[in-house]
Amino acid sequence: MEFENQRIPDTPLRAEIVKALQTIYDPEIPVNVYDLGLIYQIDIRDDGQVFVKMTLTSPNCPEAGVLPGQVQAAVKGVPGVRDANVELVWDPPFTMDMLSEAARLQLNL
Repeated sequence: MEFENQRIPDTPLRAEIVKALQTIYDPEIPVNVYDLGLIYQIDIRDDGQVFVKMTLTSPNCPEAGVLPGQVQAAVKGVPGVRDANVELVWDPPFTMDMLSEAARLQLNL
């Protein structure tokens, strides 16, 4: 399955945003939100605004009120980012197929 963030060209700012996202961990699965596949899209505008589309492992996830705020704070903390907006989406729904290779190795899958 291919998502928008997989088609965005690598830039130094995008690399720093990904590093920031890799510091945020899902409390139920010991993998960061980026490698877990919860980040669907990262849109970086020329004016430094960043828009992130993300999902959670389940619509009933108890972290629904916490993780998007953590993502927003982490992205806003990256030098060169003027502002960050996070949109929580449910389509496509999360599946274990979205895990990165690093996440699969970490979980012994």
